[in-house]
Amino acid sequence: MPPHMEMAIEKLTILPCGDSIIEVVDIGEEHLTISNSSAGDSAFDAVIGSIEDIMENEFLQLHQSFMEKHYLEFDDSEENKLSYTPIFNEYVNLLEKHLEQQLMERIPGFNMNAFIVLVMQHKDEVDKGIFDILLSFTDFMAFKEMIVYYRTD
Repeated sequence: MPPHMEMAIEKLTILPCGDSIIEVVDIGEEHLTISNSSAGDSAFDAVIGSIEDIMENEFLQLHQSFMEKHYLEFDDSEENKLSYTPIFNEYVNLLEKHLEQQLMERIPGFNMNAFIVLVMQHKDEVDKGIFDILLSFTDFMAFKEMIVYYRTD
């Protein structure tokens, strides 16, 4: 987007539409709709870029401190202890909510559920570390694998 337009944008809404992303940009009294051909376009990349920025700072500290607090509770057995459930729920509430809040502050109209669907459709385009963390919010076994790996590391 040209630099002279950046200051005039009041709201950017990113909407999934099949395999495409539609960006609706409010510029004062005008609305500009930009339809991209795939989720790999600029809007998707912008969200991923924001996630990378967020994960470099406070998020990384929250993640590290959560792992340190809970990793001893987990083992690599096939059986899952009942104590894992509240730990997983705490993880999701702490880290997913933090990430979502940060993204909503940076990208007005951001919707985490819609974004997760896009990530799953285009997982080959996302950095493996970011994908694994996003997956750990929705998949208990991915979370357990991550925390067990942390324990062995």
